[in-house]
Amino acid sequence: MKSSFFYLLIGTIAISGCAIDKHTNYDFAEAKKNGKLVQEGYNRCLNYVDAWLAYADPATGLIPQNLQSPIWNAHNSAADNYPFMVLTAFLLDSGLYHGKMREILATEKALTSRIGALPDDFSLEKQKFLREEIDTSRIIFGASEYMKDGILPITEYIGKSVWSDRMLAMLEEMNKHVEVASDVDWTYSGEAETEVNGELLQILTRCYWMTGKTTYLDWALKIGDYYLLEDKNDLSKAVRLRLRDHGCEVIGGLGELYATLHFIDTEKKKLYKPHLYRLLDRILKVGTNQDGIFYNVVNMKKGAPIDTALVDNWGYLYDTYYTVYQLDSTEKYRSAVVKALKNIADDYLYYDWENGSSDGYADAIESGLNLFNREPIPALANWLDASTQLMWSIQDSAFRENAQAWNGTGIIEGWHGDGNFARTTIMYCLWKTQGTYLKPWRNDLQIGALKTDKGIALSLFAEEDPWKGKLAFDVARHQQFLRLPTDYPRINQFPEWFTVKDNAQYILTELKEGTEKKLGIFTAEELRSGISIDLEVNTNRNLLIEQIEK
Repeated sequence: MKSSFFYLLIGTIAISGCAIDKHTNYDFAEAKKNGKLVQEGYNRCLNYVDAWLAYADPATGLIPQNLQSPIWNAHNSAADNYPFMVLTAFLLDSGLYHGKMREILATEKALTSRIGALPDDFSLEKQKFLREEIDTSRIIFGASEYMKDGILPITEYIGKSVWSDRMLAMLEEMNKHVEVASDVDWTYSGEAETEVNGELLQILTRCYWMTGKTTYLDWALKIGDYYLLEDKNDLSKAVRLRLRDHGCEVIGGLGELYATLHFIDTEKKKLYKPHLYRLLDRILKVGTNQDGIFYNVVNMKKGAPIDTALVDNWGYLYDTYYTVYQLDSTEKYRSAVVKALKNIADDYLYYDWENGSSDGYADAIESGLNLFNREPIPALANWLDASTQLMWSIQDSAFRENAQAWNGTGIIEGWHGDGNFARTTIMYCLWKTQGTYLKPWRNDLQIGALKTDKGIALSLFAEEDPWKGKLAFDVARHQQFLRLPTDYPRINQFPEWFTVKDNAQYILTELKEGTEKKLGIFTAEELRSGISIDLEVNTNRNLLIEQIEK
């Protein structure tokens, strides 16, 4: 096959200067608007990382769980904050990613591992474990949080790494100490059993696909049997079922196990099906308001809410409904999802999720993004934009007590939930770029994209200085990194937008002043690795990338 350079040369000679015909209607103004949002979002993420690193422990470099508590722990520091510093650095600061972020991981492994690879709380003041005694329940809870909330999202986006190695080491050690977490009795949320079991189901099913290890699936099935085949643990009859954050993990986990069985064990799936459906149907009936938004806590047995506040991470639950719809064509579950999405878009603009906390907005926005990826309801796009602006504004304001000291530094609220601000901002920006990114990043760059009928339209811009680098494209990460058989919606995944396909070829065209110029034909691997791009100062480049029909 001829090289991309050959096509670049021939295409430029043959097409440069010809009039635009089929490409006249693409809205590059909208793509440019997206680029400005991405510039703001990514720079906010970098400011967040820089600000938090200033509060890292001087002796170890570890990140405290909050700015008033000099403690490192797995369930806060490692699960919710540090991982999204890693992802920010991966996208935007290669030196930080390969340097400080890896150093923190190495230090954490060396200092905090307590039971084999399982970490325990570490006092940054005393430079030793916070407690003399070993609390196995606390350690299991912390490790499950670290793996599921922290390392799974990293692995979803970057694939195999030192972080996924850390996750698998913790998982192997945990397998020695717990099968079904029926005796884990510690958590600040009061929902230890369902939270740990739900997190384990998500970890085990994804790691089963990623590694092919049947021991992970066997472990997950023990947890699935516990909830779906043992009447005493039937969640549809629970006197207290927490549907908001922490408690909702088990619903997502059961959905992921059900999806796995759809592809590898249809008989077991049939056995689980009526029990899972009964649970999902009961939650819809007694656990939602008139708009289809979930209550925080419900007495499933009596059919009445215990806490009528609304769940900010409503999409975490609806991910499971949509997964079952995709697998079984259960239209009533898709209808429930669409109903909620439309009502959110129409009636919940600027809704006060989680009492104005940035973390509440982050979870609500993620909920919407992941399902908008499957059901692109136009009004929901407006809701996502407005909600993101509101979340970003919290970074600029002193909302929390004693926050004045860090106001304007990049700190959001000064606790571990700040990491979720970056997590969701990255998700939002990847939507606005359709998964593309520029490397190396610079804070005056803009990259925005819009979906077209055959690919995407891109707007690139440098405000201050000329820039040379690479324009990189996304791949079907659920296949290449996790080896999932289908891209079912799952908690904390980074949705895939425009992804290049193996063995396909793509043509890159530039549109400028009424003319179009073919810039080359590229393979998926070339686009994934990144193609060379130059940007002049204050000069917009409008590009189209389209798959070539065979």
